[in-house]
Amino acid sequence: MRLLAVWLINALALLALPYLLPGIHVASFATALAVAVVLGLINAVIRPVLVLLTLPVTLLTLGLFIFVINGMMFLLAAWLLEGFVVDGIWNGVLGSVVYSVISWALTRLLLSSPKS
Repeated sequence: MRLLAVWLINALALLALPYLLPGIHVASFATALAVAVVLGLINAVIRPVLVLLTLPVTLLTLGLFIFVINGMMFLLAAWLLEGFVVDGIWNGVLGSVVYSVISWALTRLLLSSPKS
């Protein structure tokens, strides 16, 4: 049940991006659901390999290269799916940061268990 809720929250976060960033476009809620799945799979499979391969660059930039990797993951998802458009690497970087913040905040607000 929690996985389904997180999936819907991520889709809602993706739907909010075009209103906040003009360089990202999401066609519909169905597209946002598909992008949430694809981003989850990309982040689970491809991202760890890229992080490992780019570890020297990441260390030299004090971890800032991770933002570029996240932007590339956004661009890859846009390349794989129709209806999700990212207008360049920097829009992908900024979009991934805003997406992460919105997704984290909504998950924290909606799914956190009350403390006793």
